[in-house]
Amino acid sequence: MSTIGFIGLGIMGGPMAVNLARAGHDVRGWNRSPGRADALVAAGGRAADSIADAVRGADVVITMVPASPQVEAVAYGPDGILENAGAGALLIDHSSITPQTSVELAKAAAGRGVRVLDAPVSGGEAGAVEGVLSIMVGGERADFDAARPLFDAVGTTVVHCGPHGAGQTVKAANQLIVAVNLQAVAEAVVFLEKSGVDLEAALDVLGGGLAGSAVLARKKDNFRHREFTPGFKLELHHKDMGIVTDAARAAGVPLPAGALAAQLIASAVARGDGALDHSALLRGVELLSGGSERG
Repeated sequence: MSTIGFIGLGIMGGPMAVNLARAGHDVRGWNRSPGRADALVAAGGRAADSIADAVRGADVVITMVPASPQVEAVAYGPDGILENAGAGALLIDHSSITPQTSVELAKAAAGRGVRVLDAPVSGGEAGAVEGVLSIMVGGERADFDAARPLFDAVGTTVVHCGPHGAGQTVKAANQLIVAVNLQAVAEAVVFLEKSGVDLEAALDVLGGGLAGSAVLARKKDNFRHREFTPGFKLELHHKDMGIVTDAARAAGVPLPAGALAAQLIASAVARGDGALDHSALLRGVELLSGGSERG
């Protein structure tokens, strides 16, 4: 069993830390805003007073924070991870950030004897709670193999994708697919409702055919009931679409459908929906269809 310093106990990080504690690991959790460690403590973990308190003496440090600036904030500086982690420690970053940030972090960490894996996840809050996340990992194969028991405590689909930054590149592709899928389902829902079709019956049969997807299965009730409590916030998907757009531009790859989805997500955030679940793209389709936003 490992001693783990877990940084970031939000919607995703909190249940992931709990699952690691339930698997028998010694988990010390820290979150920038207070009061987020209660579930971890109830599962047998401990609330750390600071990043340094969580990291010192840990075999493994795990980060799950919103974006590149937050990763850099917790990693660097006198109170950060690299300054306080011991030589030989393994830093696993589950955040969704730019591939370049992951590459730079790995280089900086190597200078201090700290190994790094970029390991973004997919599956949303439900996947984190259930421990069935998909985890796409970049870094050294030996470090991936060493971390496999930790990944297996929080996920079911765990794949080594290549060198540092590869995990983040695959996650960017994941967010591209999810965004386009969400928008397509949202448009189908409004089309079905305005056509007078029983929505529940329609979504059930669509889910059993080629149109079926994890997005449709997990977000069906969100669409049906206009329930947009965030499992993954639109503002975070907005950030991710910026990552995939920039990475695709650097690779010389056009993303016509992705560009449209990115603009529709940006529009939702600009309207004030950024704190809602990304299934709230439905609200924009309703507006475009001449109705008012519901839910």
